[in-house]
Amino acid sequence: QVQLVESGGGLVQAGGSLRLSCAASGRTLSSYTMAWFRQAPGKEREFVAAINWSGERTRYVDSVKGRFTISRDNAKSTVYLQMSSLKPEDTAIYYCAARSVPLFIPTTTRPYDYWGQGTQVTVSS
Repeated sequence: QVQLVESGGGLVQAGGSLRLSCAASGRTLSSYTMAWFRQAPGKEREFVAAINWSGERTRYVDSVKGRFTISRDNAKSTVYLQMSSLKPEDTAIYYCAARSVPLFIPTTTRPYDYWGQGTQVTVSS
């Protein structure tokens, strides 16, 4: 079993920055594909960014390209999402997810095996 705990959310003005962290316990994350999803009120959970086990490959949803950066520190079993130039439409609960199969970097929720409880990000205009 893997337990994921997100942190770093909060209230920020448009144009500001936040860094989310996802700390894992139970197993090392070094072989897992990791991702961030988000869910705004009344909307479905959507893919934001993902990173493969080594950190060499990443994927992003078009709306965050150039503004968000996903990274990982396998020694600390932690994944990060650096968010810059935040917009009000980035407001959502952000979830960390882990996929035990290292191949591919899925952008849908179903392939991910473990989820955190989420952290709220609110961007004011």
